[in-house]
Amino acid sequence: MLEIRFHGRGGQGAVTSVELLATAAIEEGKFAQGFPSFGPERRGAPVLAFLRIDDQPIRLRCKIANPDVILILDPSLIRIQKPAADLKPNGIIVLNTNKSLAEARQEYGLTHTLAVVDANQIAKQVLGVPITNTTMLGALLRATECVKLDSLKGPLQERFGPMAAKNIAALEEAYKQTVVEEAKS
Repeated sequence: MLEIRFHGRGGQGAVTSVELLATAAIEEGKFAQGFPSFGPERRGAPVLAFLRIDDQPIRLRCKIANPDVILILDPSLIRIQKPAADLKPNGIIVLNTNKSLAEARQEYGLTHTLAVVDANQIAKQVLGVPITNTTMLGALLRATECVKLDSLKGPLQERFGPMAAKNIAALEEAYKQTVVEEAKS
């Protein structure tokens, strides 16, 4: 089972990302479970969302304590939440940053396999707004291959209708631009 925890802020689309990816996994014949964790927070407050994908039925009904992957929509959350603290030793961090791999490792003290993409820049260029959820899904797929890139196109079309083409373009551009590097020992 692949367990992914999304770290974002209210309004960034972490919950929507989980729903889209779960739908894509199910359409591939896999089992998926996605759910958010937030209270009465307002836009901009930290939000967690959880996703499990497996080839077998998923019986767990709890938050993901030790994820295989963490996706971080806002790098300021690294210092606030310490999301990598409970990441599995062979886990992957997918990070939205304009920093290089080396700069991100140094600034945030990251030691796991790291995938970086400037999702803010891609979203501004392609979508015209800095909403990075579909952009970060492209980075996640590049780092994990948890579903096929084409499998997300249907759910994006369904969710975004007339805006789907731009979201698909952002997804594909982030997939191309994401840099993945193995953990440093």
